[in-house]
Amino acid sequence: MKKTKIIVGLALIFNMLLSMQNSYSQTAPVMRLNAKEQNLVSIGGLAAKGDLQRLKSQLEKGLNAGLTVNQIKESLIHVYAYAGFPRSIRALQTFMTVIDERKARGIVDADGIVASTIDTTEEKYERGKEVLKKLTGVRENETKTGYAAFAPIIEVFLKEHLFADIFERDVLNYSERELVTVAVLSSIGGVEPMLRSHLNICLHLGLTSEQLQQCVDIIATSVGEKEAEQAHEVLNEVLLSKK
Repeated sequence: MKKTKIIVGLALIFNMLLSMQNSYSQTAPVMRLNAKEQNLVSIGGLAAKGDLQRLKSQLEKGLNAGLTVNQIKESLIHVYAYAGFPRSIRALQTFMTVIDERKARGIVDADGIVASTIDTTEEKYERGKEVLKKLTGVRENETKTGYAAFAPIIEVFLKEHLFADIFERDVLNYSERELVTVAVLSSIGGVEPMLRSHLNICLHLGLTSEQLQQCVDIIATSVGEKEAEQAHEVLNEVLLSKK
């Protein structure tokens, strides 16, 4: 009889714990991109696409969502690393117009923080390697392969300029820069291997699968369904590889 009561008691405890677990799984919040991150995705994608009219409207939305002038400037500067100077400069010129028009309407937007001075005592190439390690979580193999072996100087440019000069700037954090990067790569198309790498970086930095899906959804609505379709396929491949 005593043994039976113990078994019944354990069963009740087990069922209670199972019920609590199911309740938690049903109510656990889904991580979403915040308003500033959502706007950075749209801004990056439209700047890369060169759709200046829609970009102009999106820049207004970004400022209204709380992005500072310097954060938006930084995102548009970041675009050039993946879509080239012409797209970046035209986007910056569009942003200048937006700021001037808002000032004419009596709106003064916050400049925000400026980039901190970077410690240059360490060689730039080594700084770039360290930043890349933080992004990927993997120390790079010193034996070069692929494009890095075929054209070694471009690998030097990537380390010294992209990862040292650009990614080290602290106006945007790594996650924000990667969201802009994913938006740019998705919008220009034809660069699926690079997109795959940066989606993996996003996951390593702590962005969730739901947030990345939201990023692709934003690209679909702000840039276009066609641009988002391939990004969605690549994202699915990346997420399946993690299972």
